[in-house]
Amino acid sequence: MKNLFDKTQLGKMTLENRFIRAAIGEKATKGHVNEFILDLYQGLAQGGVGTMITGFTLVDENEKNFPMLAFYDDSFRDGHIKLTNLVHKYNKNIILQLVYIGSYVMGDARGMSILAPSVVENLNTKVMPQEITVEQIKRIQQKFADTASRAKDAGYNGIEIHAAHGFLLSQFMTPYYNRRKDLYGGTVQNRARMALETYEAIRRAVGEDFPVWIKINVTDGFENEVSLDDALYLCKELTEKGINAIEISGAFSKFANDATSFFKNEAEKIAMENDTAIILTGGNKDFKEMTEILNTTKISYFGIARALTKEPGLINRFKKEFTK
Repeated sequence: MKNLFDKTQLGKMTLENRFIRAAIGEKATKGHVNEFILDLYQGLAQGGVGTMITGFTLVDENEKNFPMLAFYDDSFRDGHIKLTNLVHKYNKNIILQLVYIGSYVMGDARGMSILAPSVVENLNTKVMPQEITVEQIKRIQQKFADTASRAKDAGYNGIEIHAAHGFLLSQFMTPYYNRRKDLYGGTVQNRARMALETYEAIRRAVGEDFPVWIKINVTDGFENEVSLDDALYLCKELTEKGINAIEISGAFSKFANDATSFFKNEAEKIAMENDTAIILTGGNKDFKEMTEILNTTKISYFGIARALTKEPGLINRFKKEFTK
C-alpha cells in the first residue's frame, strides 16, 4: 500500500513525501524576495512539506506593476539564491513558478501593454487587451526560457509553467478568450501551441535533466471554457515531449467550502492516459481521502495551498496523527 509519506524519485529529484505546497499569492517588494517571504518558506520547510512551489514569478518587466516575485533580470538573483539556500538548509525542494499575466492583470495597469490571445474583455478584471502578435508570442516564450535558466542558476530544483487560472497561457487554451484565426487559435492543436512551444523553449534553455513542470486548468468556470478533452490533448503532447510533472487545477468558485479534492475525477483520467507524474491540487485537506486516491488511482502527488497557509505545520501534524 502506498503512503503519503513515501520518499519518491521524480526524474533526478528526490521528494521527501507526496505533499507539495501549491503556489499561492506572495507579496514581494518590487519583485524582490523579502523577509516576509523568507519567513514564510522557513515555516513551511519546518512544517514538514517536502516540496514547495513558489507564488507565481514574473518573466517580463512589462508586468512589473504586479506585486509578486519577479526574475526577469539578474537584479533579482541574490534574493532568489537566499531563498533557495534557506529551503535547501532543511533538505527540501523548491520549484519556481513562472507566469505571464496578460489581461488578468490586477491593480494599476497604467502604462502597461496588456496582451491576450484576442481582443476580449477579461471577465474578472474588465481589462480590454491588445491581441498579441506572433512576434510578441515568440518574445514571451523566450522570456520564459531566460527566466527558467536564471532559476536553474539560482539553485531552484525545477520550474513550473503557470498555464492555469486565467493567465496568458491558460487563455490560449480557452475558446472564450482565444478567437484567433491563425496557427494559435481554433482547433485544440492550435490553442495548445502556445503552451507546448513555451515548454520546448524552456527545455532547450535548461537541458534535459532539469525538472520542468506545468500547471493547467481542467475547467475555467464559465461558458465556452477549456474542456477535459482539451486538457487531455495538452497533457498527451507534453508527456510525449518529456514534461516531468503536470499539476491539475481549475476554477474553484463552483465548489462548496467543505468540498475536498476538487479535480480528482479529471486528474484520475489524465493520470490513466499519461505516463508522467500527476499532481492533484485544490481542496486537499482530508488525509484519509488523499490516501485512498493515492491507492486507487495513478495520481502521485497532492498540492496543498490554503490549508498550509492557515497551518504551515499541517504535514507534521498529519504525520503525528496518521503514522506510527
